[in-house]
Amino acid sequence: MDFHEVMLERNANFARTEFAPELKMMPSTGTIVVGCVDPRVDPANVLGLKLGEAAVIRNVGGRVSHALLETLAVLSVVGAAAGRPGGPRNLVLLQHTDCGIIGCHRHDPALLARYLGVEKVALDDLAITDPYKAVAFDVAALRSNSDLADGVMVSGLVYDVKTGRVQIVVPLAPLRATVV
Repeated sequence: MDFHEVMLERNANFARTEFAPELKMMPSTGTIVVGCVDPRVDPANVLGLKLGEAAVIRNVGGRVSHALLETLAVLSVVGAAAGRPGGPRNLVLLQHTDCGIIGCHRHDPALLARYLGVEKVALDDLAITDPYKAVAFDVAALRSNSDLADGVMVSGLVYDVKTGRVQIVVPLAPLRATVV
């Protein structure tokens, strides 16, 4: 049996034993997790998410990019249409150690710069080789984006691929300070 058939068989089992047609379009916790496409770091598994609890967006490096910001904007409109004005309440950035984005940075920095929407000379400023600095940098980028709703809570985590543990780098806090 090839892996495609294995996946279809697993889906049939899922449909029989775990499928929940009552789930809503928007995550029950109001949470979106942004993570890397690395198969070792599936946010649903790493964070123990149950079906319907969180929306998971995966991209190379789990980095904040123009495409991610556009996706978040669309999701806020979808959320409003689904009865959750303002979209998600919690935004979690999950990056990880030993990320393949480092290899891209070494071997094709022009491609990586294009992907991240920056000039090649700006790559070092994005802390590509240090996930702890990178996640802090990306949370700061989210905080400076005026298109995101003020009421969103944001955090930055790093998953260690050698231990399986997640470390809080940026504790959960409001995206922006409340103006009184």
